[in-house]
Amino acid sequence: MIRSLLSIVFVSSLSIISHAQSTSAVVKSADSLVYPKEKHFKNLKQLTFGGDNAEAYWSFDSKKIVFQSNNPAWGVQCDQIFFADVKKSNMKEQKPVQLSTGKGRTTCSYFLPGNKTIVYASTHLGGDACPKEPERNAGGKYLWSVFPSYDIFVADLKGNIVKQLTTTEGYDAEATVSPKGDLIVFTSVRNGDLDLYTMNIDGSNVKQITNTLGYDGGAFFSPDGKKIVFRASRFTNEEEKTEYKELLKQGLVAPTNMEIFTCNVDGSDLKQVTNLGKANWAPFYHPAGKKIIFSSNHHGQRGYQFNLFMINEDGSGLEQISFDTVFDSFPMFSPDGKKIIFSSNRNNGGTRNTNLFVADWID
Repeated sequence: MIRSLLSIVFVSSLSIISHAQSTSAVVKSADSLVYPKEKHFKNLKQLTFGGDNAEAYWSFDSKKIVFQSNNPAWGVQCDQIFFADVKKSNMKEQKPVQLSTGKGRTTCSYFLPGNKTIVYASTHLGGDACPKEPERNAGGKYLWSVFPSYDIFVADLKGNIVKQLTTTEGYDAEATVSPKGDLIVFTSVRNGDLDLYTMNIDGSNVKQITNTLGYDGGAFFSPDGKKIVFRASRFTNEEEKTEYKELLKQGLVAPTNMEIFTCNVDGSDLKQVTNLGKANWAPFYHPAGKKIIFSSNHHGQRGYQFNLFMINEDGSGLEQISFDTVFDSFPMFSPDGKKIIFSSNRNNGGTRNTNLFVADWID
């Protein structure tokens, strides 16, 4: 769930004025949604047109997406999971197929092999209502909720839940699937800390793969299924450790300092990729498997300006990819390597809306 729209709420709450700046900066050219320096994007297309839309992830055949949205025009009160065909859908005019139950809050959906079922996390077993988010006091730290009622489920493309994969007490979410189709990686608090685990597609053979104090989450597999990339918070002093532990007891995390890490699927060969400061998150492997794209606010004077960057696995060759003045995040390459999908505040008419965009990827 910490890969969720909560991050967008954070951005929106801090950037009401800057959204207007984002809109006015759009270049009206042959590819009018692309900023001048965005050389890797071509034929950029806006897919959604209202609310907060994010975590859009491709099917194995590179044709469909599942994503979460709180678009009020679609009759939802908080994040729910939706399904769409990228070429055929017209989400400006028609509500896409909703796959989640409509109860509780959902996050982190991902296709399973065969493209006929998905995994996603939901709080619906803890109650029908949307769980409340923590209030942000003036001058206080921004906080993410780690709802203990989150569990991971499998659903078909008609919205029927066909299996529950996790049953342990506490937060289980952020599940993604290996390109090999054999494993799921997810974040769980079952050991008292937010660590990464893998399990078989059917939920069996659960293994813990990280064990350092701090939040480990938002994990994805490399294209060959041999490595995992994720974001993590680490601490430089005892005060930071104590604060993390106390917040976690309350089901909260402060996500303002995170870096990108990689490891093998069994947790070995753990390496820190970025050392940029501030919040570096939403990492995903480039199709060639040697670079990582991610979202970061390390470069901005304002904490809410997030853009996409790409970096080599060894931490060299940092390159800025996107240039919206407010928010770009949740990048994912299609399995065939031809397209990229991401969320952005661009072209939102001065509103707080965060929408999905898809483009041809140019190396």
